[in-house]
Amino acid sequence: MMSANGQRIDHAIEFNIDDSLLVRRICGRLVHPPSGRTYHVEFNPPKAEMKDDISGEPLIRRSDDNEETLRKRLDTYHSQTTPVIDYYNGHGIWSRIDASHAPEKVWSQLLSIINKNKCNH
Repeated sequence: MMSANGQRIDHAIEFNIDDSLLVRRICGRLVHPPSGRTYHVEFNPPKAEMKDDISGEPLIRRSDDNEETLRKRLDTYHSQTTPVIDYYNGHGIWSRIDASHAPEKVWSQLLSIINKNKCNH
């Protein structure tokens, strides 16, 4: 479909992270539904337990932010992603980013990949 429209994919980027760290990150998320503000029990805890810092209203955990559900999703991801990585790697457009770093570093890595490609065209 993309070829028919004269389009192509420039990048296929894998955000790689150890499963155990991903489980810690996702299972610790807390959300204030009315505002969308997010917290994390370990990495960005609210000032008062399970309370939004601004409104004082309760925080929630999403129902699918649990280890059992996440491990099942990860099993599916791993089994279905390897062939995709192999395909895009074979076309020379696959890159891996270490997503275990702070968001600023991950963003920097992403921009580096994108900007490198712009220089090559």
